[in-house]
Amino acid sequence: MEDMATNEGLGLGATIRAWRERLPPSAAGLPSGRSRRTTGLRREELAELAGLSVDYVVRLEQGRSTAPSAQVVAALARALRLTGVERDHLYRMAGLVPPHDEPIPDRIPPGVHRVLNRLGDVAVAVFAADWQLIWWNPGWAALLGDPSTKPPGLRNFARERFPIGSGDDVRIASWPVLVQNGDTSDLAIVSDLRRATGRFPHDARLAELIRQLTAGNATFARLWASGTVAAHREDRKTVDHPEVGPVDVDCDVLTDGDSDLKIVILTAAPGSSDEGKLRRVMADDSDSTPAPAI
Repeated sequence: MEDMATNEGLGLGATIRAWRERLPPSAAGLPSGRSRRTTGLRREELAELAGLSVDYVVRLEQGRSTAPSAQVVAALARALRLTGVERDHLYRMAGLVPPHDEPIPDRIPPGVHRVLNRLGDVAVAVFAADWQLIWWNPGWAALLGDPSTKPPGLRNFARERFPIGSGDDVRIASWPVLVQNGDTSDLAIVSDLRRATGRFPHDARLAELIRQLTAGNATFARLWASGTVAAHREDRKTVDHPEVGPVDVDCDVLTDGDSDLKIVILTAAPGSSDEGKLRRVMADDSDSTPAPAI
């Protein structure tokens, strides 16, 4: 912790050099040798351990390369034998979000839950980082159908958008249809899932979801192969509701930075006919109940 605190005021290159020079060769499985002018690793030794070129390590330390990829940062962290706190610091200095070693969390913090319960006049749902639905309010159920009628394993927005067979196609005949904006929405979901694999590289549920969608849905496989990384933030959608007809809604996605929970809020423009339809739908389905608190 002292080393990390000492490096807080250093740039990326200087921090990498400081960590390189503090690591004795023996700690990396290298011979110490008597002719060494430094007690730490040489640049060429760090490059070999991390699988990088010596020139690239030089450019990093000299500040001529300031945006290494997540793969490079992970390799440097392993080669430098960084602690978890130091590794996360290196990711942030490179302008990257540190990965999580733990599985994707499905828990909603109590404070966030209290705020959600106060949003009674809008449709709100909470998704985990892999777009698994974990909570919704009555407004969401009234507008889009009660998710509790689906098996928990199929309450995933990515699976709904990219069905992989009859097992995924569990829809009540009277449910509304959510009309997306074509490839734009598709790409946003796929790229957001790729971002999640960087945040949660060891999550088994996410890995299995990606495997199934890649093997079972050609559209997903094509977009996944593009390698785009982004986050789903806002959109405009149309809900084809069986009682009131089409309802245009704005879809805003708020993300909890630590756990990557996605709070999805659907609202209609104030004073519009869509707002009137939305209020009518929510008033007519006042018996809808939210998912259990997590």
